[in-house]
Amino acid sequence: MSNHFSIPRFRLPILFSAIGSHLPQWPHSLALAAALNAAAKLGLLPADSLELLEGRCFVIEVLDAGGQASFSYRGGIFRPLFRVPEVPDLCFRANLSAFLQLLVRQEDPDTLFFNRELSIIGDTELGLLVKNMLDAVEWPSLTKAPIIRH
Repeated sequence: MSNHFSIPRFRLPILFSAIGSHLPQWPHSLALAAALNAAAKLGLLPADSLELLEGRCFVIEVLDAGGQASFSYRGGIFRPLFRVPEVPDLCFRANLSAFLQLLVRQEDPDTLFFNRELSIIGDTELGLLVKNMLDAVEWPSLTKAPIIRH
């Protein structure tokens, strides 16, 4: 039996983006900033690269879900932004399936970008830095994390 799972390319029904775009977006920003801070604390994100993010603001837009998360990196931590900046330093836009494929490393950012499934808007050098940071994350170490029982 194979443990290989593949995320198909899909697009959520338009109803999701119609509803999602009218919901408050700050919970997405709060959750993403908390997850990034946890990843940094666990040492999954390279500290030397994190320093280069200082003072920068980011937007992640899940097009088919109608959701956005915006955050900045200041004072050594990721901070949620409760208002989407008009001109962020870097913005990633894609459908949910593309972000999920990135997360599980089924696809790399370059492939998604060249297939026009991921758009990256803003500072090109910063985009390359973030891409390299994501590539440096060793996901298998997450599966070996200790199980915490209550």
